[in-house]
Amino acid sequence: METLVCQMKEHIQPFERKLALQELHALTSGPIVPINGNHETASIFSIAPTSNIDGLREALAYWHSVGNDSDGLTAQLRSEATQRIARATSQNGISQENISDLVASNLPNRRSLRYATHGLHEYTGKFFPQLVRALMNIAQLPKSAVVLDPMCGSGTTLVEARLSGRSSYGIDMNPLSVFITDVKCQALALEPATLTAAYPKLAEAVRAPLSHHGEASWSASLPNGDRFYLERWFSEQTIMELNHIEKGISKIPVATTIKSFYRIALSNILRRVSLQKNEDLRIRREEKYVASGEVILLFLEEAARSTQTVAAFLAERGHTKLGAFEVHEADARKASSVAPLLVGKVDAVITSPPYATALPYIDTDRLSLIYLGLLPRDEHRARDTLMIGNREVSRRDRTAYWASYEENRALLPEATRLLIEEIDQLNDEAPVGFRRKNLSALLAKYFFDMRQVTQQMYTLLRPGGSMFLVVGNNRTTAGRRRFEIDTPHQIARIAKSIGFRMVDDMPMEMLVPRSIFKKNAIASERILRFEKV
Repeated sequence: METLVCQMKEHIQPFERKLALQELHALTSGPIVPINGNHETASIFSIAPTSNIDGLREALAYWHSVGNDSDGLTAQLRSEATQRIARATSQNGISQENISDLVASNLPNRRSLRYATHGLHEYTGKFFPQLVRALMNIAQLPKSAVVLDPMCGSGTTLVEARLSGRSSYGIDMNPLSVFITDVKCQALALEPATLTAAYPKLAEAVRAPLSHHGEASWSASLPNGDRFYLERWFSEQTIMELNHIEKGISKIPVATTIKSFYRIALSNILRRVSLQKNEDLRIRREEKYVASGEVILLFLEEAARSTQTVAAFLAERGHTKLGAFEVHEADARKASSVAPLLVGKVDAVITSPPYATALPYIDTDRLSLIYLGLLPRDEHRARDTLMIGNREVSRRDRTAYWASYEENRALLPEATRLLIEEIDQLNDEAPVGFRRKNLSALLAKYFFDMRQVTQQMYTLLRPGGSMFLVVGNNRTTAGRRRFEIDTPHQIARIAKSIGFRMVDDMPMEMLVPRSIFKKNAIASERILRFEKV
């Protein structure tokens, strides 16, 4: 019987190889036979003939090609090629007429994670776009499926669901997350020619002589407290240039989406031109010299890169139907109240939840939140306290968290209680500082919060629906002992206590990320899959 040949992508990690075989099994019938090795080593496999070759090429995340045709490249590989095309080609050289010819000569020579709108903004805790696509395939989601990310971060799940033609819904408490996600998803509907035509007009406006009338500037329109805070973290010249850029963006005679697109580029350079220590997640000052005109040059480079990357992708993608999306600034612990129409109708949850006490999201993003007018500085502390996984707490809050734990501890699995109480005892007996004393109360709050989120996901999922969690371990010191907090398996115990059935638990080896926060990256993560019984 004639078979169909599928070639796996190069430059993938062992866990991605496992996902590649799982997604191929999910989307095909019959045996998958290795051709140039065994199941652990082969890169070429044969599958039973199918009438849905185009569907396979469109859906697969970790495969180079399907079939022996010269045009058998997967849509995913073609999408990743556009990132190289954007780097090697001027904006004028990118069009829907010549993009197909450029793809074949620009296939990726390494893992590509910033194609489409995925690379528009640095963000702590991003996860891989191909992973989202593979998980949708593994869950065998129909095109009519609804995908939910209740802690959507920078929008990776929503972007991939929208590109696949599926509906998606995102929730996050960080206003910058919601803004980035919305812009990334909206930009997928732009015409490439409209985007490439907007950049020269923007560049012309930004290169014009600076205005010295501060009262008419963007930052002057912010609340007094925010304006004074920005003056502590940016030089006078830098603020003048930032306001000049914002004025140039506001003058673009095109749709609001493109203006927001370039505000994302502006946000992405703020840390670099501020007095914030660039690679430190905490609020730490570092004296820097930013030359006159440097802010404008950095912005134009960022805006040009974003324009070329997204325009190349849009030109290659053409007019393939996009899925609907919604994203809301809200609390995942109240998700069923935020989206009551989705109760019992979500087909899959795909999310990477915050880790316990790992990242100060609001502090990390504070300059963007203030400059873009998304969250006034005087509201940051209150919002951070509400965030899941927060690590800053007052003595009063610590006492309240621990009292709540003692009252409700029976809601958590025994192994989770033992972990919390052992850390509490060790830190209580040792001469440790204020932050160490807080750890057990913060861990208790984190696991209660994750229990609430997991319960909400159970409510929103349809029977048989899948929940995928990508989460890693935390490390800490209690007393004088080094602790590995096995967050994935603690959350797995919580999910099972609520009624989820565990389907899979896959280790996920991590590469060193290229972002400015690589020193803070978690060394390894796990992909947990649950099913609503």
